[in-house]
Amino acid sequence: MATVIIVAKVMPDSPSADLKQIESSVRTFVEAHGAQNISLDEQSVAFGLKAIILKMAYPEEHGTDMLESELSKIPHVSSVTIEDYRRAFG
Repeated sequence: MATVIIVAKVMPDSPSADLKQIESSVRTFVEAHGAQNISLDEQSVAFGLKAIILKMAYPEEHGTDMLESELSKIPHVSSVTIEDYRRAFG
């Protein structure tokens, strides 16, 4: 199967959520499922709330449904949305 480039937005449930703990849990999960070149950045949303922007190379066979549902189960994560999905070449 191919590798895809995924950009996902991970929204915490409150402005006081520990983003470093969420980032650590996200990184651990995606690494365990074969992700490579993982990048995690914070993006201001509104009223002190910050989203985590996840960028990675991910095995296409895993799909995004499992990724969204499993990352949403991380404590203090409100939602996960796929912002961009592209097949990688090379």
